Amino acid sequence: MAVAASTSMAATAVLMHRLPATKPAAGFFPLPQRPSLSSIPFKQLKESRRSCKLLIKASSSEESSIDTNELFTDLKEKWDAVENKTTVIIYGGGAVVAVWLASIVIGAVNSVPLLPKIMELVGLGYTGWFVYRYLLFKQSRKELATDIEAIKKKIAGSE
Repeated sequence: MAVAASTSMAATAVLMHRLPATKPAAGFFPLPQRPSLSSIPFKQLKESRRSCKLLIKASSSEESSIDTNELFTDLKEKWDAVENKTTVIIYGGGAVVAVWLASIVIGAVNSVPLLPKIMELVGLGYTGWFVYRYLLFKQSRKELATDIEAIKKKIAGSE
């Protein structure tokens, strides 16, 4: 037992002896220690918090402010210009229901083990294919732009 202890101590001594005593590199300076909150006077801490609040506070300028009355009048004019209001309401309600159902389906898919990772791989594969098919080459980008313009015209009803 004593032999094993002396052997381990000798090995430790040899290992410690072989480790070089290095100095920090010429350009390396350790980071200064951050003062603890207890070492900062309360008044100074209170002032620093106040200045942070002032930095975060948003400014109100006349150019960036939105006139709510103008917004409501624009919306009212657009709503009055719609001919078939019931169709718009039905489509809007259908969109809300579709988003709600999609959220339920996504929640169910996420609860199945391993299926979310497979869906991520499918999404990455489709994204790669889309980039290769439509975005990588100049001719295919033009084709994509014409397809988008055709869909816009179909939706707007000008086609």
